[in-house]
Amino acid sequence: MIVNRKDLSWWERLYLPAIASGFKVTLRHFFKKKVTMQYPEEKWSVPPGYRGAPYLVKDQEGRTKCVSCQLCEFVCPPRAISITPPGPAVQTDAENVEKRPREFEINMLRCIFCGLCQEVCPEEAIFLMKDYSLNGESRKEMIFNKDKLLALGGVHNDRIMKWKQKAVEARRQEVFPVQEARP
Repeated sequence: MIVNRKDLSWWERLYLPAIASGFKVTLRHFFKKKVTMQYPEEKWSVPPGYRGAPYLVKDQEGRTKCVSCQLCEFVCPPRAISITPPGPAVQTDAENVEKRPREFEINMLRCIFCGLCQEVCPEEAIFLMKDYSLNGESRKEMIFNKDKLLALGGVHNDRIMKWKQKAVEARRQEVFPVQEARP
């Protein structure tokens, strides 16, 4: 198929109208207010609802809140989370908590900051922090292990204190008087 094109006029062949419209756009942007930030000195204000990097948090007593249920690992779309549950011989330091993860890793290079891990966590052990400056000199540095995630996440002040309530309930059941059957 052959397309017949109209020949350009003498004025159009000079390209002066195109150059003039390009200069017009340039001059319009030249006099606008500049929005460039000098990053290390000027920090970006994080808007509400921003989903940053996921971190593990501790409870008020300094223990990790993660109970190694692996829901976050299963729901993670890019498979950035890797959890190794403890074996049967591992004893936990908290009563009424069945298990703690032996290893917990998040590959920050794979993470897409979707927030599904935070939503699915039944213990509120993962939070997305308002952190947007993740950097490292190698790929190995960008794989955060449990200790690094806990150090970055800090302590979460939980008002509910679920495990303390469970421990109180368990103690109450142990001292419950059993009535003997009378004939």
